[in-house]
Amino acid sequence: PTPLYLQLAEGLRGLIADGTVRVGEALPSERELSAMTQISRVTVRKAIDALLREGMLSRRPGSGTYVATRIEQPASLLAGFSADMADRGSRPGSLWIEKALGRPTPEEAMTLALSPDAAIVRLARVRTADDEPLAIERAVVPAALLPPVEAIGASLYEALARLGNRPVRGLQRLQSSLATAAEAQLLSIPVGAAILRIERRSFLASGAPVEFTRSAYRGDRFDFVTEVREPGLRPADGGA
Repeated sequence: PTPLYLQLAEGLRGLIADGTVRVGEALPSERELSAMTQISRVTVRKAIDALLREGMLSRRPGSGTYVATRIEQPASLLAGFSADMADRGSRPGSLWIEKALGRPTPEEAMTLALSPDAAIVRLARVRTADDEPLAIERAVVPAALLPPVEAIGASLYEALARLGNRPVRGLQRLQSSLATAAEAQLLSIPVGAAILRIERRSFLASGAPVEFTRSAYRGDRFDFVTEVREPGLRPADGGA
């Protein structure tokens, strides 16, 4: 027989599918669901955890559990997190982990074409939208391209643009992975949940490196999409 928590999870899927609980709305609390279904809170919690792993629900610390929306992010778009979330009508935010001057590692020096004793700025933070943690971002930028560390606000690209150093192109590498215990705690997801790891290197129009960033995005909330076309077909040519 199907375990009781999976039966409950299927019932919750039905409530979402028929619009009883809509995308973006909060799910009743574990206590309320337990009272409504006459099922123990332990079983209710297991059902909710199953739907969290599937990405059907998302948990917001101090707020509750919500029916999740998936964010389609064009993989070919060079845009900062803050601007992208604002364009979607969400309120972007950051929980800072580190914001400090330092020296590059050998890998960072090579990637950013810097000398070993060059000054760099390390920026590590949890990126949020409407107070929901969505990604962990760790960026390394040559200090000469940025205003003073204390003047760097929520948007790295806005800070770069202030000195005329906003990047115009970039290279990204995406890799699927599983959340570590530390990442799970920062992103309010189960340990082992799906993570999209993105390594980005961006450049000025001159070709000079601007940014070396490694990010971990919640796999239950993001889909990265890319346009593909037949080799030799120009965008203006169209095609079916």
